[in-house]
Amino acid sequence: MADPYNVLGVKKSASEAELKKAFRDLAKKHHPDKNKDNPASEKKFKEVSAAYELLSDKEKRAAYDRGEIDENGQPRGFAPQGAHGFGGDAGHFEFGFGGAQPGGARPGGGFEDIFADLFGGLGGGRKGARQGRPQAADVRYALTVSLEDAFAGTSQRITLGGKTVDVKIPAGLEDGQQVRLRGQGQNGGDAIVTVTIAPHRIFQREGRNVRVELPVSLKEAVEGGKVNVPTPSGKIALTVPAGSNGGKTLRLKGRGWPAGGGQAAGDLLVTLKLMLPEPVPAALKEAVSGLSYDPRQGWG
Repeated sequence: MADPYNVLGVKKSASEAELKKAFRDLAKKHHPDKNKDNPASEKKFKEVSAAYELLSDKEKRAAYDRGEIDENGQPRGFAPQGAHGFGGDAGHFEFGFGGAQPGGARPGGGFEDIFADLFGGLGGGRKGARQGRPQAADVRYALTVSLEDAFAGTSQRITLGGKTVDVKIPAGLEDGQQVRLRGQGQNGGDAIVTVTIAPHRIFQREGRNVRVELPVSLKEAVEGGKVNVPTPSGKIALTVPAGSNGGKTLRLKGRGWPAGGGQAAGDLLVTLKLMLPEPVPAALKEAVSGLSYDPRQGWG
């Protein structure tokens, strides 16, 4: 390390207050938490910390001024192999979220007090490293949306930590899918919103297919014809083939869950549900009284 007075930019006659102020200014400027991935600043931070550690100790400073020890705190003319004095080696500082923490003996100037004050608590000695500035943290939020909103996409407004944010729901969102809101968590962390699709009264998801039961009358089943069928995006006309039985499933290609995640759009599966009027009118009873067939022939 160079002359500690030069490192701190002070005169040899500098008072304790002047030393402390010089160290505070330089430590704040070169602190690792403000200069991430900057080896030059990290090195400078270590140098100013080591210089202040030596000069803030009255006995060490006096010994240095008398020429009894060098800038590394070693007796003049004696530097055992592997020795690094008062903090000049890379292993003398631990860098973490709370910043750098000087190791070794506590200097007279109070590293802990100085680092506790920097940036309102950014980094510091052993105490500062534990407290430090508030750590960024992700927050989690559970959101339930309707099947129609998940199908078409929408925007939902939620409250996180006392602030209101908008969550964009992409079209074709999957049940349980997570939406990440960058910077909306605690102290700059993210908000992770897990979206659940509410059960629907008539639609059921089967992978990317959507199934719906369509009630049809006896006349529609026998004669066939156009029938309006609901889909998650609105009603469309469906042709019911003449002579359709209850339970028959008609497939509408591409009318299911929207494409997404590298998968094509699903299909709409329409299962016919034969419905008789209630109560059954006498005319219908008379019309079918002459019918004679076994619907269970070949079954079971």
